[in-house]
Amino acid sequence: MREILREIGMIARALDSISNIEFKQYQLTKGQYLYLVRICEHPGIFPDRLAEMIKVDRTTAARAITRLEQNGLIEKRSDSTNRKIKCLFPTNKGKDIYPYIMDEHNHSDAVALQGFTNEEIETAASLLLRMRENIEKDWEFVKKGGTRTY
Repeated sequence: MREILREIGMIARALDSISNIEFKQYQLTKGQYLYLVRICEHPGIFPDRLAEMIKVDRTTAARAITRLEQNGLIEKRSDSTNRKIKCLFPTNKGKDIYPYIMDEHNHSDAVALQGFTNEEIETAASLLLRMRENIEKDWEFVKKGGTRTY
């Protein structure tokens, strides 16, 4: 069997490394740009939902959220129905950085897909979506305390 997940992992780590270097000027490190993008795209998102979207545990998300807040890129506001719940919103500074992050993302997509036909791109996207959906089932199972059988 081909080592597809190893290849995906190498691609993800390389792109993450590039992004960490390029976004350092914005005080974004260790994948924090992922959080900022999701918050910009979903203003008012709950921290737990954000962690679920990015596929990290709540503690990891909390650290990134705290760092983004300290750097003035996001802010927490109380939910209108439950004041104990904090919603996440981008600040103007965060909103200003968002287009640059998306430009980098679009450039990386273009580089990764050089030489692919439209049909190949659609096939790759479809297959990756199915793979993510398969993995999400295990992620949910393990997250809830389950142990996978190998």
